[in-house]
Amino acid sequence: MKKSLLLILGLTLGLTSCQKDEDNPFLITANQVGPVNRDIKINQLDSLFAEDSLVKQKSGAQEFRATDEIKVFEKGGKPLMILEPLQEFDSTSTIGYIRVLDPRYETKSGLSTQSTFKDIMEDYNISRIENTLNAAVVFLDEINAYITIDKKELPADLRYDTDSKIRASQIPDDAKIKYFMIYWD
Repeated sequence: MKKSLLLILGLTLGLTSCQKDEDNPFLITANQVGPVNRDIKINQLDSLFAEDSLVKQKSGAQEFRATDEIKVFEKGGKPLMILEPLQEFDSTSTIGYIRVLDPRYETKSGLSTQSTFKDIMEDYNISRIENTLNAAVVFLDEINAYITIDKKELPADLRYDTDSKIRASQIPDDAKIKYFMIYWD
């Protein structure tokens, strides 16, 4: 009797916790960022964000544009995210990259744009770290994300060196996230 009661209680808790995650409009997973999932096409964004504003880059001639990004703003004007299609200038393309702007978007473990490097280290396996001119790019393959940390946050000996390999142990715990990007291919 006790075993069946514990089983029922366990199943109930499991189902309600799954329901909570699905109801979170700001949840980031490997396959979604809020209402956007990896199967959404560019031409479906107007209906997906019917209550919000979409701003498509229109500057310059199409052949000279560097990107085909779409900015998503909340009704009050607060920026939510920037989307880029997998195939540029193709309205039937799916989303390739998402730059998360709003700190309400977070993973199940609470990683958001306001997190620190310590938060990353506590909850994720770092796949690799790339050293670029102005940032350390930290890849989190389990959630299809990469986080950039401005080199101003790093020790002085790493700030102007693009050749050295940056190790996780060299990045301070309190280093802030500059960009939080989700990528799908």
